[in-house]
Formats: sequence, structure tokens, C-alpha cells
Amino acid sequence: MKPERLPGDAAAYVPETPPRVPATPEIVLDLTRLLSRVRHPTPTGVDRVELLYARTLLARAPERLQFAATHPLGSYGRLPSAAVLRFLDATERRWNVIGGDERAGAAHRHLLASLASLWPRRVVPATRGRILLHVSPSALEDRRSVAKRLRRENARLICLVHDLIPLTHPSFARADGPRRHARRMISVARHAHGVIANSSATASAFTGWLNAAGEPVPKLAVAPLGAAAPARARGAPPIDQPYFLCLGTIEPRKNHLLLLHLWRQLSESADGREIPKLVLIGRRGWENQSVFDLLDRSEPLRPHVVELGRVPDRVLAAWIAGASALLMPSFAEGFGLPVAESLAAGTPVIASDIPAHREAGRGVPDYLDSLDRPGWRQAILDYAAPASPRREAQLARLSGAELPTWEDHIDRALAFIGEVAAS
Repeated sequence: MKPERLPGDAAAYVPETPPRVPATPEIVLDLTRLLSRVRHPTPTGVDRVELLYARTLLARAPERLQFAATHPLGSYGRLPSAAVLRFLDATERRWNVIGGDERAGAAHRHLLASLASLWPRRVVPATRGRILLHVSPSALEDRRSVAKRLRRENARLICLVHDLIPLTHPSFARADGPRRHARRMISVARHAHGVIANSSATASAFTGWLNAAGEPVPKLAVAPLGAAAPARARGAPPIDQPYFLCLGTIEPRKNHLLLLHLWRQLSESADGREIPKLVLIGRRGWENQSVFDLLDRSEPLRPHVVELGRVPDRVLAAWIAGASALLMPSFAEGFGLPVAESLAAGTPVIASDIPAHREAGRGVPDYLDSLDRPGWRQAILDYAAPASPRREAQLARLSGAELPTWEDHIDRALAFIGEVAAS
């Protein structure tokens, strides 16, 4: 997408810079994303990252951590720490235990309790240097509102950028996605004093797009997300035959269509032989009617494809642990968190050969072109075979691999906060 030119002389724009502060500043973590997603009982990848930041900073820097948010009803301010802790506990319980099985009444009570207890309070003037840490794209579209929040905080802004996909691959975005994401990225360019990119691929896309737009490129650090400690799977695998797992929202860029066509071919050529199942976990997204039609109407697929939708994390962990492999044929990703999470759980991965996946999995997964249908078919058949040599080879690579971890990410993020504070 050609960068949108917004009002104002971008080349001459310089963000307001509060005075230099100590290398251990106060950190205000913005929780707008989690609060805005309070109606949803299962998380997106961005949701997981924001909650992990909250939990990790509470453990590693509690004495200098505060929370803030732009409330769904519009007000910005500080969130009471005790209410935030209760909210984090309730959110994790919904994700881990309840998932898509949440009853309407329980969801409504959680919504009302969260919105009431997390009504923003007055921002207390800083007694030392302050960093406003924004780890989601929420509430960044309106540049004037971002500037107003920074003035109230008298803080330096650090943003985590997850991807530029609506701008680099606009055909995979919702209709208004490119316009909205362009405004977010220009807000970041004009107001952030530092940016954390979740991968080198994201950093390259971010700087390239800003340069093309004539916008300033803030101080930048690359910190791959990595995987947190995986949830522990309990009991036997959910089904007693080989299966492959595809994880993520069912949207065009995830390339579910490739897998469904492959499974239809496998079913038609099976001649009564058992074929592995394909398990899809993730909600239905947008502009993907051909995939939805196959899932709803294809008789050859019906015995072999299991669509689970949204499941709690403890159930997800069991499906990951028992899979012959995770399949990720995506056309584009910001980082590829499911790749890192599956490898951390000891499950092999077959992924599209894109930079984000290679950063997440390094030399461990089998990588294939997103459109190489024969290659994907052969890999699936190889991995489904009893005592599969190809699968065993990946497990051997995994056993000695050094992969990105969540602790690595936080170490780099905290170091970068210090760098931005002292600059």
C-alpha cells in the first residue's frame, strides 16, 4: 500500500521530549487492548503479549510499575493496581479454563465488573522519569489523543510494533485496515521516543514504510517475542489417530485454503485407508467465504477436518502436545508466535518460508513455499507415517536448538527502556 500522506510537515516534525531521566524510570504499562477485549473469552496473540508484559513487569519491576488505559467509554487515566490484579486473574482464568464455553450471563457479569473497577483515575504527577509503554496498537490512531496523553504523563513513549501487514499486504486486511494502521504507524513515528519490533522482518517493514512516507523513524530495537513457558497438557491426546493442527484466526492470509484442498485430495485418493485428521483451532475471521463454504458444505472433508473454534488454553495445550506437527502455511506474519509456542512444547512445525517464521523457528521447522501444494502434501504424508524419519529429524534439531524465549524478549525490552530513558 502506498503510504498515506497526512496533514502536517512530517519531515520537520519533532516529538516533544521530556527531560532526560534516570535509566530506571517509572513504567506505565497501557492496558487498553485487554480492557477493550473484555467481551472475548479467548485471546489473540496481541492480547497474550499485553498480559504477559503485565505479569512479567509485576514480577521484575513492581516498585516502578503503574497501569493506565483508555477506557472503552473514552476516558484515559491511571488504573488501580488491586483492580488490575483481579482483572488479570479473571482474564487468565477465562483463557485457561473457560474459553468459548463461557455462558452469556457470566460474560456479562465479567464485562460490567471490569468496566466499573477499571474506570481510569487521575494521573498523578511524576516524581521521577516516566516511560509510557504501549505494547498493542490500540488507541494509537488519533495523534492528538496520543499527544494529549503524553503531556498529561510528562513521559516518553515506547511502542511495541507487531506487524505492518495491513500496509504491506492490504489484500489480506479488512476494508478499513490499511487506513487505520497507517494512522497508527504515523502516530508512533511522530510521538514515540522508542520502538520495539517483534522481529527483524517487522523492523524492516516499519522503517521501509516510514521512509517511503517521509516520516521520522524513532529509535528502534528488535526483540523477538519468543515463547513463554508452555501450558502443561494433561492426559492422553484428544484423539487416538494421527492429526495435524492449524492454529489461528481463519482469515485469508493464514492460507487455510491450501490445507483444505490438500485434505480433500487425500480423502479422494484414500481408497479406504485412514488419513490423518486436520484440526483447526481459531475463530472464523473475515472475507474468507470460500474456506467457510468448504468447511460447511464439503462432504469429502467432513470426516477428516475438525473445526474447534475458540478453546481454553489448557485444551489448546493438549492439542498442541499430541499433534504430528503444527501447520502454518501463512502468506504473512509479524512474528509467528504459534511456531515458537509449538516448538517450546516439543511439537514439530511445518511452516511457510517467510522471514517471520524463520526468526521464530530458526533452523528447526521444515519450511515450504506457501503455494507449493505438492511439497505440503508430501510433508504431511511423511510426518503422518509411523516412526516418521522426517519428523524424528526435526525433533533431533529441536533438542539442540536455541530458540527465542519470552525472558530474552523482556531482558531486551527493559534494557531498551533504560536506553530511551537516558537518551
